[in-house]
Parts: sequence; C-alpha cells; structure tokens
Amino acid sequence: MSVLPLVFTSGWASGINAYAVVLLLGVFGATGLTDEVPESLQRPEVLITAGVLFLCEAVADKIPYVDSAWDAVHTVIRPVSGAVVGALLAGQSGSLSDLAAGAIGGSTALASHAVKAGTRMAVNTSPEPFSNVIVSFAEDLGVAGLVTFAMFHPEAAAAIAGALLIAGLVLLFFLVSRIRRFLRRRAQRREERRLVSGGG
Repeated sequence: MSVLPLVFTSGWASGINAYAVVLLLGVFGATGLTDEVPESLQRPEVLITAGVLFLCEAVADKIPYVDSAWDAVHTVIRPVSGAVVGALLAGQSGSLSDLAAGAIGGSTALASHAVKAGTRMAVNTSPEPFSNVIVSFAEDLGVAGLVTFAMFHPEAAAAIAGALLIAGLVLLFFLVSRIRRFLRRRAQRREERRLVSGGG
C-alpha cells in the first residue's frame, strides 16, 4: 500500500501542531500499532522532546497574541517537520521516493500552517480570550483524531485532510481583509502611543 495518504495527512497535521504529529506517530510505532513508523521517531529522546514541546505549544497556543508569536516562530519549523516526517515515512515503506514525500509533506504543512496562523490572527481581533482556547482545543483534537484515523484508514483520512485544507484556505481568503484592518489599527495605536510618550 502506498504511504502517500499518510504522508499527506501527517503533512497537514504538522502544519497545525508538528510536535503532536511526531509524538503520536512515535507512540503508535513504539506500541506496535503500526509498522509504518520508522524507528527514528520511536526513540525515547525523540518522544520526550516532542512531548515537552507539545506541552509548551499547548499553553502558548491558548494565549492571545502569544499564539501568533508562536506561529511566526514556527513558520519554518512546521513545514520542515512535515517534510522530514514525510521523507522518513517514505523511507520506511519504500513505496514513495524520499524527495517526493518530503516535498508533499513540507508543502502541505506550509499550507495548513498558513491557514492556522491566519485564522489565529483573525481570532485575536476579538476582545475576549475564550475563542483562542476553543480554537486551540479544536485544532489539538483534530490533529490527534485525524492522525489516529490515518493509522487505520489512510485514504479516508487523507481525503478529510484535503477537504479541511481547502476549506481553511477559502476561509483564510475571506479573513484577509479583517486581518489587514486589525494590523492597521494596531499600527495606528502603536504610533499614537509613540507620539504621546515622545510628547510627554
């Protein structure tokens, strides 16, 4: 069976939460749930590191503005993680070249990361903090659920990931104007504070 559906799904999930993907795949492989996961992802130090970073993200991801800063830092990390995981999965199965798998995993992760980062910027335009927590939990559950589902039904999981990615990109298109207004207002407030402090 081709590993392409699992590569695509893990790429999409890596763009949302790369550490959760590494942790879940490593645990699934270490417990014998699947033989698709390479041993490099099952090593104790990899699992511990991914677990600690996942907890850090779980906290940072639920705090307004901190989540956007965290997303900015991970603009490179998530696509690279998606590419590496894709290449490792391909190398394990031998059904897809490492280079092709890396390109698919990395580009899919970059696209889903863009959706996540843009959506979070839009969510941050609301004055209350609860929407951040709700969206973060939904993302965590979505990643965990879809990666787990992909272990048993990779083609169906890839179809769901593709639909979510397309829907997210369409939503992001409509949110761009709101994000731009928010960034303009924030820049204006920063300039006003600078003028006030300079005048004082």
